[in-house]
Amino acid sequence: MARSRVIVVGGGLAGSEAAWQCACRGVPVSLFEMRPQTPTAVHRTDRLAELVCSNSFKSLETLNAHGLLKAELRLVGSLIIDCALDARLPAGAALAVDREAFAERVTTRITGHPLIELEREEVAEIPSAGPTILATGPLCSERLAESICGFTGQDNLAFYDAISPIIDGDTIDREVAFRASRYGKGSGDDYLNCPLNRSDYERFYDALECADAAELHDFDRQLLFEGCLPIEELARRGRDTLRFGPMKPVGLTDPRTGRRPWAVVQLRQDNLAATHWSMVGFQNRLRFAEQKRLFRMIPGLQRAEFVRLGMIHRNCYINSPRILRETFQTRRRDDLLFAGQLSGVEGYTESTASGMIAGIGAAALVKGHAPPVFPPQTALGSLQRYVAHANPENYQPTNFAFGLLPGLETPPKSKRERRKATAARAIRALGTYLKSVAFEPLAVDLRPRAAGL
Repeated sequence: MARSRVIVVGGGLAGSEAAWQCACRGVPVSLFEMRPQTPTAVHRTDRLAELVCSNSFKSLETLNAHGLLKAELRLVGSLIIDCALDARLPAGAALAVDREAFAERVTTRITGHPLIELEREEVAEIPSAGPTILATGPLCSERLAESICGFTGQDNLAFYDAISPIIDGDTIDREVAFRASRYGKGSGDDYLNCPLNRSDYERFYDALECADAAELHDFDRQLLFEGCLPIEELARRGRDTLRFGPMKPVGLTDPRTGRRPWAVVQLRQDNLAATHWSMVGFQNRLRFAEQKRLFRMIPGLQRAEFVRLGMIHRNCYINSPRILRETFQTRRRDDLLFAGQLSGVEGYTESTASGMIAGIGAAALVKGHAPPVFPPQTALGSLQRYVAHANPENYQPTNFAFGLLPGLETPPKSKRERRKATAARAIRALGTYLKSVAFEPLAVDLRPRAAGL
């Protein structure tokens, strides 16, 4: 191969992970990040791995699909998961982080690695030759998106995503909002919960139905990602949809009444100082004035001041089954790889996993080895197979789920035991694979640092 230095385009979760995996295997990297010279609609800083949506990486429990994927990433030596654990906030069984501390840790680790050169400039087109990983994230620049369209032959690379509001903690009424985690998980009181009785919920729902939102044409509505629908779109599906979705009260008891609320709005700590709290599942495309009016109808938030309001933005991704192999290499060009949401996965942990796979793969190519294909029993392997072999006719980015894994030969009857056995099988398969392949996993401290890891 003519060039031994790997080019990584994009300094988000996937790009940072990919650069780290290459460099820690002795392969030099040029990591290109266009911010701050070229800003985006939602980023606020110039730090690498800045989180613009939720501050949660979801569950750490290996009985949960997201937890199993994190456990596998930790075993292989993930920079992103390591930094996330260092910046962890109370969030029950979930891995939520102080987003500023997290991004600062990733940036420090990346810039401190002697084999990584951080280039602050926009890459306007796909490099013509040499090992390259495109990990620009969902907010790919227009010029590079045009270059990708030219390479992939796809006319449509977009779907719409939305982000939740963040509230100033001092403006939350603590006489109304109570601290608790569902079923007492984590520390038992990691979330603030705003309880709604039936009449509260009915008034909120009726107001939401009539709220003024940014215009979406029918074609654009088809591009909304099912896993992150705006609350107003969920509400279209029926009066109780929110109450069985982001406002579900299960596992919570209001200490003032001793009963489960009719509905609840959960607030998750968003920074280490606990001065900012994000509204869980309240991504939306409502006009800013409408958000303030509506969300102040929620008990406990009558005087809420918003650090950031929700918004909708356009995300880019490729139709990966038509473009990618299981290694995240493109079918047309061996030394060009995609990673992150641009590659057709969804979620922070999944994006990190794709960056890891692409980074290890690019390093392997430079050294003359075959890129890794993880066992199908593992979360990493199942993601590889999904992006390469899913139905391309109606492709949507996906989170990892247990349903992507092959079934057990003799499955236990209970769901919990099946998941436990499936997770144990995955960890065993990954351990065996790591001992047998040409590359070695990075040296990591495998002492349990959090539940499930």
